[in-house]
Amino acid sequence: MRHEILPLDPTTYQPHQVHGGLRVFQETNCAADLWIEALHALGFDPMAAMGFTLSCDFDGDQWRMFKFAAEDLRVLFGVEFDELNVWRALSDHVVEELSLRRMLTIDVDAWHLPDTAGLTYRCAHQKTTVMAQMIDLEDRQLGYFHNTSYHEVSGDDFDALLGLGASDPAVLPPYVESVRLDGVRDPADVRFETALELARGHLARRPGTNPLPRMHKRLEEDMAWLRTGDLEVFHRYAFGTLRQCGANAELAADFVEWLGRHDGVVPAAAGHFRSLAEGMKSLEFLVARATRGRSVDLAGPFSALADSWEWAMADLTGRYGP
Repeated sequence: MRHEILPLDPTTYQPHQVHGGLRVFQETNCAADLWIEALHALGFDPMAAMGFTLSCDFDGDQWRMFKFAAEDLRVLFGVEFDELNVWRALSDHVVEELSLRRMLTIDVDAWHLPDTAGLTYRCAHQKTTVMAQMIDLEDRQLGYFHNTSYHEVSGDDFDALLGLGASDPAVLPPYVESVRLDGVRDPADVRFETALELARGHLARRPGTNPLPRMHKRLEEDMAWLRTGDLEVFHRYAFGTLRQCGANAELAADFVEWLGRHDGVVPAAAGHFRSLAEGMKSLEFLVARATRGRSVDLAGPFSALADSWEWAMADLTGRYGP
């Protein structure tokens, strides 16, 4: 028996616009990307809830793993989620929750996700998160949002993701959240004024100091041990710092442009955020060269990136701040 929230077909599914066309960072992180597509599939514009992009910071050793704020999802869309107590077979929980019109976010091993072919599928173990919205136990199929689209997994990968077959008591159950849709709003009822008020709250929680000089300082301190690592070490480091900062900036630019379309004038901050995203992409190549022992100038690019962040925040606080 097939249990599903939405009648979706991965072969015809059309992702949200931020996951299409030419992007500096095609993917952001699994937490943000799956919510973009889930909200989009439910008929909402996820841009309304992207005020979280304005309050992200460099947390000392990594750029904050940005994601949609639970309160914003509740206030704007009527969508709520909480951790699920996984006390029986995961497949039983998925069937139960979908029957109650609840999707589930599930931490899984990307080794078993065919949509990551060429990256991690059956070649590298990596934790990621999917949002399940369909299951068919008889046909061994699971429909889920992950990264930039909607996908289905089947066969042995289905069994592995849900822990079917012989169980190992040493393997702990995954972290799972129940996404409740019983209070979901009509998309036509989502108000710009509400989104703007939530964005003002995020803007008020912006970093107290410019995060780019702090990231630069930490990168220079880490360069000695980065040079001793292999390419995989660099990619993991870059993802948690440069790519997360750049992807956050690109989504912030999208959000500011969305504000401008409703407000009448697109703030200059959108251009500054795009410059920050593009600069981070270029900086990633420079840092890669530096970790291989080549002499590169990182101070100049970081200074320009810091200016972009400063100008963006000055524009937004002047327009939307207290």
